[in-house]
Amino acid sequence: MFNRDLINPMLIGEQLIEALRILPKYDDTIRDRDKSTRLVALSDLYNLYLPSVMSEEIYSKLYLSLLRSLNKKNTINAVRQANENFKAVKQMSYQGIIGGSDSFTIIGCSGIGKSSAISRAVDLITDKPFIEFNNTKICPVMVVQCPFDSSVKGLAFEILRKTDLVLETNYYTNALRSHATTDILVGIISQVALNHIGLLIIDEIQNIATSKNGKIFIHSVTQLINSSGISICMVGTPECKMFFEQKLQLARRSMGLCYQSLEFNNYFTDFCRTMFDYQYTQEKTDLTEVLTEWLYEHSGGLVSLVVSLIHDAQEIAIITGTESLNLASLTEAFQKRTAMLHGYLERYKIKIPVTTKAKSTTEQLIPTTKQVLLNNNYSIAEVVEQARRNGFDVVEVLKQYFSIEEIPVGEII
Repeated sequence: MFNRDLINPMLIGEQLIEALRILPKYDDTIRDRDKSTRLVALSDLYNLYLPSVMSEEIYSKLYLSLLRSLNKKNTINAVRQANENFKAVKQMSYQGIIGGSDSFTIIGCSGIGKSSAISRAVDLITDKPFIEFNNTKICPVMVVQCPFDSSVKGLAFEILRKTDLVLETNYYTNALRSHATTDILVGIISQVALNHIGLLIIDEIQNIATSKNGKIFIHSVTQLINSSGISICMVGTPECKMFFEQKLQLARRSMGLCYQSLEFNNYFTDFCRTMFDYQYTQEKTDLTEVLTEWLYEHSGGLVSLVVSLIHDAQEIAIITGTESLNLASLTEAFQKRTAMLHGYLERYKIKIPVTTKAKSTTEQLIPTTKQVLLNNNYSIAEVVEQARRNGFDVVEVLKQYFSIEEIPVGEII
């Protein structure tokens, strides 16, 4: 039986959430520094990570799958399987003895944070490149990418190359010198995985959906599962679902976790609020319901796009001298930095219940505070008129640019 002390203990609940969370250090005085310093520090936004339900589920799935896989190492069946794999390399006839842990998928649209969640989970499961069990070096988790042409040989060479990189072996070099065929390579990586790999994660699995080699690739992965006994996780976008649904044996391989873009819920609001705590512009802006809804409608619920919009809006504001993270700078970032995504967002946009009078817009009609002050062609009245014309809450919009104090009617003398 595998010694669980060789990997980190499994975390659950608040302990897991706290371990997954990454909040970069932030000093509010950074907003008084010069532009170059603030622009460099702005990149810390990409290091921020707030765990979601998806993060917890992915962590648990990977941890338990790894544990099932490691428990098969150095068993009697594993020794028998090693002998079968050795004979199979010569006879081209593979027989599964050890039995494979079920493969599973993590499927979700691009930009929802799958790769980040997997990376954080792997970091928590083990902080070592390899572990030693019964005098054998084992790489707990190996992440590779599905080749763009779904080449089985390409996948095999990548697995061998990464094994050599971590364990300082010579599998990759020896396979290249031997000019091994694809069938032989499957046998070789089955043996390498049996001895040295715990959990194999194959990213970008959607490549199989558009390649003529897709079915061959999946059949080879199935053989790898049966001949090595390791758990294999396939990660991709929804494009691969139609491929897996074609036949029962393929559908069985696609059982796992499936995610859509974020709903407009407390997590999304908390995420935006945390992002707004990291402001590097000279003027500090509070997050309002108007801005929260705007971010959701213009990101389609994609976490990566929310981060990009807030980052680029601040970058634009610092470079141009407007120095404020507000509706104007966010709109400019949406127009100039995400133009190629607009068609995608229109197809996948999720409507939200209107909780304010704010509506989405792709036009930057409201000038910034400095534009209002420096350009005599604009006035506060015109800003109010433009806000009304585009369906914005006038008071909320003016708060983005001016300091406004609301006084109850009863207090007016």
